[in-house]
Amino acid sequence: MALVIEPQVVDSRRRGRAVAQAKKLKLELPTFSQLANPPAPSSDLWKKLSDASPDEADPRNLWRIHWFNAANRRDRDTVPGHVVLPKAITGVDAPILVLLGRRFPMIGAHKVLPAYAGLIEQLVTGLFDPAEQKAVWPSTGNYCRGGVAVSRILGCRGVAVLPEGMSRERFDWLEKWVLQPDDIVRTPGTESNVKEIYDKCAELQRDANNVILNQFSSFSNYLIHHECTGRAAEAAFNAYAGKSNRQLAAFVSATGSSGTLAAGDYLKSKWGTKIAAVEAVECPTMLNNGFGEHNIQGIGDKHVPLIQNVMNMDFVVGVSDRVTDQLNLLFGSAVGRKYLATRRKIDAALVAAFDDFGISSLGNIVAAIKLAKYMNYGPDDVVVTVATDSAAMYRSESDHYQAKHYDRGFDEVNAGEVFGSCLTAAATDHVLELTEMERRRVFNLGYYTWVEQQGVSVADFEARRSQSFWRNVQASLPEWDRLIEEFNREVRQ
Repeated sequence: MALVIEPQVVDSRRRGRAVAQAKKLKLELPTFSQLANPPAPSSDLWKKLSDASPDEADPRNLWRIHWFNAANRRDRDTVPGHVVLPKAITGVDAPILVLLGRRFPMIGAHKVLPAYAGLIEQLVTGLFDPAEQKAVWPSTGNYCRGGVAVSRILGCRGVAVLPEGMSRERFDWLEKWVLQPDDIVRTPGTESNVKEIYDKCAELQRDANNVILNQFSSFSNYLIHHECTGRAAEAAFNAYAGKSNRQLAAFVSATGSSGTLAAGDYLKSKWGTKIAAVEAVECPTMLNNGFGEHNIQGIGDKHVPLIQNVMNMDFVVGVSDRVTDQLNLLFGSAVGRKYLATRRKIDAALVAAFDDFGISSLGNIVAAIKLAKYMNYGPDDVVVTVATDSAAMYRSESDHYQAKHYDRGFDEVNAGEVFGSCLTAAATDHVLELTEMERRRVFNLGYYTWVEQQGVSVADFEARRSQSFWRNVQASLPEWDRLIEEFNREVRQ
C-alpha cells in the first residue's frame, strides 16, 4: 500500500455506496480549508447549529471540528480559544500561550480533528464503505474517542483500541458512545504500550471489514494539523501580539502521534518558529533511545511516529509524570486553588481556566517553561503550546495520586511545595537542542517500528528525510478540498 493516500478516487463503486450513505443521513462534509478558517460569526451557518448540542452525535457538529469555537462550544469566536499564562504562574518572562482543545465538540479534545480528516480521506477516495465496514481507531485515549464520535455521525461502527490502564473517564465516555460493547478493545499496559495496540490492529486487520485508521502513520493527521492547528496558533498569537514587537518564538507539543507538531512546520515557515517535541523522562525515546512507563496520558511512546517530521525539529524536552501528576492535583483541588488565589495572588478566573488543562496539557506547559529558561526568552518571545483536553478526563487520576502519596490529606503546605518544585524550580534538565546528527539519530529510531515491524519500504521511509516530501503533503490540501466538494455535490443530487 502507498505510504501516502493520494487525493484521487480509487474505487468508484465503494465511493458510490458512501455517497448513498451520506445522502441517507443528509450529511454535508466541511472541507479541510473550511475547518482551518470556518465561516465568519455572522454567517447563517451558526444559526443552523444553534440548537445542536456540542456533546451529541449530531451531523451538524462536523462543522464545529475547529479551533474557533466559543467558550460555550456552540458559537464561533473571532479568535481561537486560548489562555496566556503570566510570569506569576510560569516564573518566566516569556508569555506562554495555550490553545484550548476542550472547545472541540463531542469529545472535548482536539483529537477529533485528525479523526475526521482520516475517515473523510478514506470516504471520498472510495477506500471505506461506512455501511459495511468498521473503522478501527488505535489510540491511547482521545483519538479513538474522536474516531468513535465521527463514526457515529457517518453511520458506521467505530472500534476503539486503547490500553486498559488509561483513565476511567475515557472508558466511561466510550461505553456511552460505541454501538456495541465489544467495540471497545483493551490492550495490555498503559500510555507507553503503543506496540501492543499495533499488534491488536494487525490481528483485527485480518478481517477485511476492519479498516485501520492509524493516526501514527496517517498523513491526513499531519496535513489537518498543519493547516488547522498551525493557522489557529498564528491567529491566536496575532490577536495577542497586536502591533507589538512580540515574536512567535517557539511551538511546543508532546509527541503523541506527532500530528499536532505539524503546526510547528507551518509556524516555522511563516515566523521562523522553533519546534520542540515533548516526551516523558520516564520513557526517553527521543532523548536517549530509552524506554519505560509513565502516566502523561495522551502522548504515546517507545517509537517515533511515521508522520513526525523529525528533520525539521529543533528541541526535545523531557517532563516527568511526577510533575504532571502533582500539578493535576494542585490545580484541580480546592486546597490547591485556595493556595494559588490567597498565597500566590493569582486571579481567580485564571485559576479556574485550569479546568481546561488535562495531564498532557500540563506537560506541555512545563516543557514550555523549561524551553523558555533554556533559551532565555524575554517578554517579547511568545511560546505557543496546546491543551489537548481538559482536567475532566483525569479526576480519577488526581484522586488516585492523592490517595497514594497524600493519604493524610493534601494541605496548603503540600500545595506550596508542589508549586515551588514543579513550576518555580522547573529547570533546563532534559532539554536537548537538536544538531543535525541528533536529528538523524531520532529519525533512524523510526526504522525499527516502521520498516522492521510494520512493513514500510526502506525507500518510503527514507523519503521522509527531505523537506520536499512534507511540502508535497502540504500542497495536497486543495485537491482534498476538491474531492470533498465533489462528494458533497453528489450527495445533494
